[in-house]
Amino acid sequence: MDRNAAWALLTEYTKSDSLLKHAMGVEAAVRGYARTFGANEDEWGVVALLHDFDYERWPSADDHPFRGCEILKEKGYPEWMTRAILSRAEYSGVSRESQLEKTLWACDEMAGFVTAASLVRPSKSIMDLEPASVVKRMKDKAFARAVKREDLRKGAEELGLPLDEHIGNVIAFMRERADALGLRGTL
Repeated sequence: MDRNAAWALLTEYTKSDSLLKHAMGVEAAVRGYARTFGANEDEWGVVALLHDFDYERWPSADDHPFRGCEILKEKGYPEWMTRAILSRAEYSGVSRESQLEKTLWACDEMAGFVTAASLVRPSKSIMDLEPASVVKRMKDKAFARAVKREDLRKGAEELGLPLDEHIGNVIAFMRERADALGLRGTL
């Protein structure tokens, strides 16, 4: 459960800068929630960092995240970790039960949506992004159209949080890594 080893594995399979930044954005959000929930931040962070590591190579629902979880098992990663990654995919047949599983799912799409909302700001920064602005973007069906708004709402619900509080948390956690995520912008 070493972050350096996880990063090496991620970058072995993922070359796209946007996918690497997505992995780091989800990691930042999940780590923040791990602190909030009193969980092991390093373990949760590794799960988040690796949740999509196989996507660039095997993007189809027949392969992702199944191939990645096979690789993780071969490398000795624990079952609770692969289960969390599988539970994130609605089509995997693995239900979300643990706090980690619910958190990973809630942060995956939200981190991507928050990134997109940051990059369309005049400042191109997460540093001045507010939850109300993200909620407004959610109402615009043309904005980040691939993201299911119901999934964003359901993620907050599974965490037992109001939507705006979840959005605010993800923004705050991602601000901690704004430079690495390319989200400091002009601020």
